[in-house]
Amino acid sequence: MKEDIEIPIVKEVYVAVVKEWNDEFLAQDWNSYIINDRDTAIEMVLVVTKGYDGDRKTSLLRHGIGTVAPKSFAKIEMIQEELLGMNNEFAVTFFADNKLYDKKYLFRKHTISENAFQDLPVMDQRGVMVK
Repeated sequence: MKEDIEIPIVKEVYVAVVKEWNDEFLAQDWNSYIINDRDTAIEMVLVVTKGYDGDRKTSLLRHGIGTVAPKSFAKIEMIQEELLGMNNEFAVTFFADNKLYDKKYLFRKHTISENAFQDLPVMDQRGVMVK
């Protein structure tokens, strides 16, 4: 019954936030990415994002990313500066190896900052990452 259900554990898939220059608006933007550090592709990637802090919350946004090739990444969305003071949650669902994977990644409020930058796998950039 319950013990027969296998829930696969997500490994080598991360969500990162990077501060990048926007040529169109001539300003620095915070962009979120999904990173696939696996040796196989992840398919039918769906990301649901939301921000919250007590009574304040953002709209739920759904992003159909599609396939993310092995050792690559894909942009999820831009994060407005005002939302960095909130908890930002990314619920990621994808198929790989004929299994459905699901994981929630949480950036706690005020943890997205240049002080928390680290080298990101695959991206050759620095940013904030949740494993």
